[in-house]
Amino acid sequence: MKLATWNVNGIRARLETVLSWVKDASPDVLCMQEIKTVDEGFPRQPFEDLGYNVETHGQKGFNGVAILSRRPLEDVTRGLPGMEEDKQARYLEAVIPTDKGVVRVASVYAPNGNPVHSEKFAYKLRWMEAFRKHARALLKLEEPFALGGDYNVIPGPEDAAFPEHWEGDALYAPETRAAWHAILNLGLVDALRAWTAEPGLYTFWDYKGGAWQKNDGIRIDFFLLSPQAADRLQRAWIDKRVRSWEKPSDHVPLLIELDV
Repeated sequence: MKLATWNVNGIRARLETVLSWVKDASPDVLCMQEIKTVDEGFPRQPFEDLGYNVETHGQKGFNGVAILSRRPLEDVTRGLPGMEEDKQARYLEAVIPTDKGVVRVASVYAPNGNPVHSEKFAYKLRWMEAFRKHARALLKLEEPFALGGDYNVIPGPEDAAFPEHWEGDALYAPETRAAWHAILNLGLVDALRAWTAEPGLYTFWDYKGGAWQKNDGIRIDFFLLSPQAADRLQRAWIDKRVRSWEKPSDHVPLLIELDV
């Protein structure tokens, strides 16, 4: 099963780009972030015409997540458990039946948190703690799961072309990185790093300052796997060519293959 995660930065603004990529890459599952539309505004039909089942958790103009799957999506959860009061659409989870049981998949869009020392940063840390608690609960199920998305975390200096540029930013703040490692320390596996230690692997290049042309990138998109999914990991890679396409997102897809 080929799974992908991609912050598309507005599905209606980039529909043709996303459709072209989906037709080319043909993922079995695609987790999208920043769809930036309410559920009713999501362009379901073009993806359904390609054979995908579609579930969304949308929000007008901001945030929003979606999961596309060639197989049925069951037991859909909208919103991060533990953050029921949260009005921001940042988490969508579903169970996908396979030939070898089920795989649980989530599309994750963690808060940015800037500026540091603001309420936005406090919200980011609350959200990450709620996510940690939910991930801990999922691990007790002892089933394969893949939590894919834009986590808005730069885990370490190896995940930025110029880490010094991110000092003082919420994505690289010590509190953010500590919260990230608390999540990983539950026993989750960073799929890309489990597959390769190759340097210079990034998933985001800002639109400003010629970041793409200078390869001034950062790695903030991840698949976090349960041990049962990590045991079935066959490949993990970044499709960075999409960043040079017409009307690109500032993120690119991250893909994994699982033997499920």
